[in-house]
Amino acid sequence: MTSSNTQSIHAASAVEMPLIDTRELRNTFGMFATGVTAITALGENDQLVGITANSFSSLSLDPALILWSLVLSSPSVSAFDEGKYFNVNILSQSQEAIAMQLATRSEDKFSAVQYCLSPTGVPLLDGALATLQCQVEFTRVAGDHLLIVGRVLDFDRVDEGEPLVFYRGGFKQLCN
Repeated sequence: MTSSNTQSIHAASAVEMPLIDTRELRNTFGMFATGVTAITALGENDQLVGITANSFSSLSLDPALILWSLVLSSPSVSAFDEGKYFNVNILSQSQEAIAMQLATRSEDKFSAVQYCLSPTGVPLLDGALATLQCQVEFTRVAGDHLLIVGRVLDFDRVDEGEPLVFYRGGFKQLCN
């Protein structure tokens, strides 16, 4: 890198950035339609953990890795320490109620939710379009979230049904 390039980088970093209206930024982020997942894990004393997340993304095929994030203030953040197991359940359109139930604070998030346990003892939700059984590969703090990279250990999918989609602050249906 030449010294003139270095100077322009330093000059750019010295520019004062305007304050960002976080409500408007959230609305802007909401313009990106996402699928909805239910992340399941085991917490303290093997308590079942369920979280609704739309921050899910495939990351790599070789090795098989996925990425998602969780707000640092979540009471479930310790369930996702490196080496721990979790499952990603890609929700179907018919699972909106489950998404809402897992998105709220509750003593028993799994009441009336049908599931079976994976070989690692973590819930796999009945009716999900796909499930990925994962292990936390590593985590990083970024802003107010914990980035979680998971190694896919196993997966399953069904080839029928429509995904649950989140857009502009609410659930939407795909047009066919």
